[in-house]
Amino acid sequence: MRSGNVFLRAVEPLDLELLYEKENNPAVWGAGSLLAPCSRHTLQRYIQDAQQDIYAARQLRLMVDVLQADGARVTVGAADLFDVDPQNLRAEVGIIIYEPSFRRKGYATQAVRLLIRYAADTLHLHQLYCSVAESNAASVALFRKLGFEVTGVKKEWRKKSPHSFENELLMQRMLAPAR
Repeated sequence: MRSGNVFLRAVEPLDLELLYEKENNPAVWGAGSLLAPCSRHTLQRYIQDAQQDIYAARQLRLMVDVLQADGARVTVGAADLFDVDPQNLRAEVGIIIYEPSFRRKGYATQAVRLLIRYAADTLHLHQLYCSVAESNAASVALFRKLGFEVTGVKKEWRKKSPHSFENELLMQRMLAPAR
């Protein structure tokens, strides 16, 4: 899938070392539910299983590639659909751009737009949702720009420090298939 110079592609065996590095970075653990290192073996199995049907696996990870001016493609992040619920036609969406030097360039916006179209037109989902730390102004702005609305607040949901918690926003977007 492509939008401008941004591509979403399946996870490949060649992504193993990149995923190993990124998934084992404690600085990004707070963005998801991972709180421990991943082994290469676990990631190899994950990559092999990534080719499963999305409804069987209930998740889909796509790598975010950017076409550079010199024609080379660079992997800058990952976009996820997870907790896919085929009965209620919804899924949670996640996006991460790994390096700060690749952020604020519109790559996440383009990647999530591609996920929205895929979810609506191919998977025929009714809605997407995400959970975002209230303090994550960039992510809140990204999802608002893409039509997600704050529909709930989970009070003191995320632990920030030993004695500090922050709210998490539930954001939703209803989908309309292409006509």
